[in-house]
Amino acid sequence: MKQKWLFFNAATFLVLTLGSAGLAYAQNGQVLGKAQSITGDRFRYSVKTPRGANIYAVNRPSAGMLAAIDRGLTDLFAVARKNRYSRRLSFGDYSIFIARADRQKDSRGTYSPDIAVGAAQYAGSEYDQGGYVYAAGMVVAFNPGAFVIAEHTQNFQRVSDVVRFEGEHLVLYHNDRGRYSQTADHSQGGGHPILQ
Repeated sequence: MKQKWLFFNAATFLVLTLGSAGLAYAQNGQVLGKAQSITGDRFRYSVKTPRGANIYAVNRPSAGMLAAIDRGLTDLFAVARKNRYSRRLSFGDYSIFIARADRQKDSRGTYSPDIAVGAAQYAGSEYDQGGYVYAAGMVVAFNPGAFVIAEHTQNFQRVSDVVRFEGEHLVLYHNDRGRYSQTADHSQGGGHPILQ
């Protein structure tokens, strides 16, 4: 049985606009604040992956975690180019927040570090766990492209998959708003991968 992962899009709750390059610093602070409010964590570590993605983490990320993030973004960029998308295909375009996991295993006992977030539009769905859902990842902002994932200590292929899948929302937002609108909210069905 194929495991279902929920990739929650926080864009519904966070609408940021960037009027000029001078606002970038303030907006990055807003993005950090939003990620912290979603997870309840403090992201004390700031590093870059070997390929240049921006990482903010509750604990110092392992080399395996950083390499997995780069693999996920590499896969994302390849499938985006295959779909003739060209915007936001640089590692430095992405900020990834690595939060503490609210659970380590799913209901079947499979290793599945996820974060708990308010159910919102998923209330009453199969994902609703009593007012919250477990999400593998969640988009935090579009400018800069930012999302949060849970910290992993193993199964780094899952990290690569989550990074690619969260990145799909951001690539679509910047390249194809119509398709983005059709796939941003998984509560109406549909899942990942979006881009083939």
